[in-house]
Amino acid sequence: MKWVRNSVTLRSLQMIAFGMLVSTSLVAWKAMVCFSGSNSPVVVVLTGSMEPGFKRGDILFLSMSEDPIRAGEIIVFNIDGRKIPIVHRVVEVHERRNTGVVDALTKGDNNPTNDRPLYASGQHWLHQHHILGRAVGFLPYVGWTTIILTEKPIIKYILIGALGLLVVFSTG
Repeated sequence: MKWVRNSVTLRSLQMIAFGMLVSTSLVAWKAMVCFSGSNSPVVVVLTGSMEPGFKRGDILFLSMSEDPIRAGEIIVFNIDGRKIPIVHRVVEVHERRNTGVVDALTKGDNNPTNDRPLYASGQHWLHQHHILGRAVGFLPYVGWTTIILTEKPIIKYILIGALGLLVVFSTG
């Protein structure tokens, strides 16, 4: 009967450790959101459109401030009707006379033309609500994990299965 009690105690400790890991991760993410001012403080570069500056698989750290966007800055933005954010450089800004609000035109460093064909139909500029943040730092190649797990779902399922087996068959 003693071994059953030890087994239950071990499982309880494992569950508590797992809960603490998840909680710590969520707190760290929320802290990054608060300090960066961006709802998405970390993004992965998914294409080669920003080479040679940023390569596919680089992780970008974002910040969002009240300062207006300026030409030359690298921003991450969403386009209406698309789920995946885009990382490109601001090539031109347009300041509205009556409000002082700045709109932006973007282009990938490795692309031949600006991004107007990517924008929603009839849209010529990015507005403030499209912009998720400015790139303020990066880690090269670290985002490849995300890309591989997204593009090759079988690897994700194998990894989850292996981790599940590890938890089930691990002993104290």
